[in-house]
Amino acid sequence: MRTLYHIPLSPYSRKVRLALAEKRIPFELRIERFWERRPDFLAMNPACTVPVLQEENGFTIADSYAICEYLDEAYPDMPLFGRTLGERAEVRRLIAWFDHKFHAEVTRNLLYEKQLKRLLGRGNPDAAAMRAGYQNMKMHMEYIGDLAENRAWLAGSQISLADFAAAAQLSSLDYIGDVKWELSEPARDWYARMKSRPCFRGLLADRISGLAPPDHYSDPDF
Repeated sequence: MRTLYHIPLSPYSRKVRLALAEKRIPFELRIERFWERRPDFLAMNPACTVPVLQEENGFTIADSYAICEYLDEAYPDMPLFGRTLGERAEVRRLIAWFDHKFHAEVTRNLLYEKQLKRLLGRGNPDAAAMRAGYQNMKMHMEYIGDLAENRAWLAGSQISLADFAAAAQLSSLDYIGDVKWELSEPARDWYARMKSRPCFRGLLADRISGLAPPDHYSDPDF
């Protein structure tokens, strides 16, 4: 069985989990406390980050984008990067938006400060960073809403990895109750459609010891 090394609230791990589940590729999850720098894990990924996917034959891929691109090439029947050159360019643009811009401006300022910083023993949350995260969320939610209002899915007519990249960031924040859904009804409606997909069931079933999600977290209808 292929194995995905992850931590539950990592949005990058969640993106890969969604891609695997959408493509109906069987896998097992293994929590990796990457901050402990386990030698066997370092041998798989010298960067010591999650996610890491290990195939049954031992072939190992690190980095969520590299993993997802590998999966789309290895299992092309359900493409997640689009079919035309234009579609693929737009999907890649939006993946970069959510993986880098959204994460840096919102997720890191909230999830890292409120949860991961404590877990890693790196001091108290930075109140200024958290304020910036909440402030930045408004623009990002409006942008997601604008995309959702004008397209069937975020990158175009078909669901793509752009949707999963966005949903992975938001689901991590939603678990800790930090998404202001009232900022954009179209974004909320798009996310409700995402939550209703079978591939989302694993994420909605996640529970972390000592940290319970809000009631709406696992409800596809909010």
